[in-house]
Amino acid sequence: MSDDQTTKQDPTTQYPQPPFDKQPQSAPGSVHDMTPAPDHGEESYKGSGRLDGRKALITGGDSGIGRAVAIAFAREGADVAINYLPSEEADAQEVIKLIEAAGRKAVALPGDITSEAFCTKLVSDAADQLGGLDILVNNAGKQTARESIADISTEQFDATFKTNVYALFWISKAALPHLKAGATIINTASIQASQPSPNLLDYASTKAAIVAFTQALAQQVAEQGIRANAVAPGPYWTPLQPSGGQPQDKIEKFGESTPLGRPGQPAEIAPLYVFLASQESSYSTGGVFGSTGGLLLG
Repeated sequence: MSDDQTTKQDPTTQYPQPPFDKQPQSAPGSVHDMTPAPDHGEESYKGSGRLDGRKALITGGDSGIGRAVAIAFAREGADVAINYLPSEEADAQEVIKLIEAAGRKAVALPGDITSEAFCTKLVSDAADQLGGLDILVNNAGKQTARESIADISTEQFDATFKTNVYALFWISKAALPHLKAGATIINTASIQASQPSPNLLDYASTKAAIVAFTQALAQQVAEQGIRANAVAPGPYWTPLQPSGGQPQDKIEKFGESTPLGRPGQPAEIAPLYVFLASQESSYSTGGVFGSTGGLLLG
């Protein structure tokens, strides 16, 4: 394993490969209870000023992909507000310190995005404390594996859609009045949108909705000079997986079925979010950008 993201390496051996230990956690999970420890770019991500002066709000910013994106954005020169559940405060404070260590303003905004009222307040508080808003990353997600539709309760189905789709709608709607030409919205979709797993019926459905939402929204806001894109991760090594997102027997082989033979690490996808947030992607909107270890999106 190497934490160097600039030296040419063999991607099949750059990070840990399965088999992994079983490691059950209660949701929402913690990065500190994962073996091997995920790489969010704490040591490896080097910025180059690509987001100087931007102001970003990231949901699910305490761990996993959101944590890696927050670190990368700060090291690229952005001030960053992160949202997370109150139970994730310890992990979130680590991210706050990393943002501040990069010399940027960090704003912690704990709360439950399944509440429309909170989502509206979240955007208002982020814009107020950051002094504006240029980048919105809708990243927080809920994933609970069930083998049969008969095992999915209405409560689970509702919570998955509230977290993954309703919150994205509420937050995006609240954010748009704050966004000016040159602003970007980046939504976290998934390979599950086009290659759904049978045990992730409700989760996969939300991710397909996110793709359609992003493509429709991109067309709405293009004339305002605002771009909207989606990132579609494949199997990534985040707390979402061992805390109920996958059965424990699948954790042992997680990522094995990809052509690269391993799961992705959050540090490997953060540069894609940086690209979509930066002016370098100025002609990209309504797109779905995959990072799947070689699995096909179509």
